[in-house]
Amino acid sequence: MNFPNWQTYLVTQASLSEGRSTLEIVEAAIDGGIDAVQLREKDTDARRRYDLGLEVRDLTAEAGVDLIVNDRVDLARAIDADGVHVGQSDLPVSVARDLLGPDPIVGCSASTVAEACEAEAAGADYLGVGTVYGTTSKDVDPEQDGVGPERVAEIAEAVSIPIVGIGGITADNAGPVVEAGATGVAVISEIAAADDPRAATEALAQAVETATPLENGGITNE
Repeated sequence: MNFPNWQTYLVTQASLSEGRSTLEIVEAAIDGGIDAVQLREKDTDARRRYDLGLEVRDLTAEAGVDLIVNDRVDLARAIDADGVHVGQSDLPVSVARDLLGPDPIVGCSASTVAEACEAEAAGADYLGVGTVYGTTSKDVDPEQDGVGPERVAEIAEAVSIPIVGIGGITADNAGPVVEAGATGVAVISEIAAADDPRAATEALAQAVETATPLENGGITNE
């Protein structure tokens, strides 16, 4: 297993970036110390996402930051990303693993303990758990929206792979997510829509670093 150890994770979405390009946001987040970037951009066509992905790959590779592609295993391979993140309605984790091989990172979204355990058993390297506080950044089933740090804690107790909390997370409310057992937090608007994305990244990282996690963060290396 790859066990990524991310504390701050940027999910890109140009439509939420206040008129700035995704490259501008990624550069600022890298300068602010981001640990991982997920290329999302769901409202763009495959060719545009590929071209943008190559540029983002150059930035992240130079900075030593992991690049994950949302949903698209083919795109992750095409731009030599570090891995892929799949949702419950995307390719199964096991299929993504078979297509990518043993080395790339495969993450999976989970909002329940059952989904989390199934993803771990299928070979996921980490989980994106949420939405924690609710979100306006994407369409989410009401039953999966606003599950709270309590659900993060339940999942952390049930699995032995890292958890990244996502959904409505800010520097002000990231602490309880980490305290519940998440190793890190993923955000879109908190960085992309910020007046100063670099400062927003730094503030988010500070909030995560100063939180007191559960012992081992729910993770073992067995």
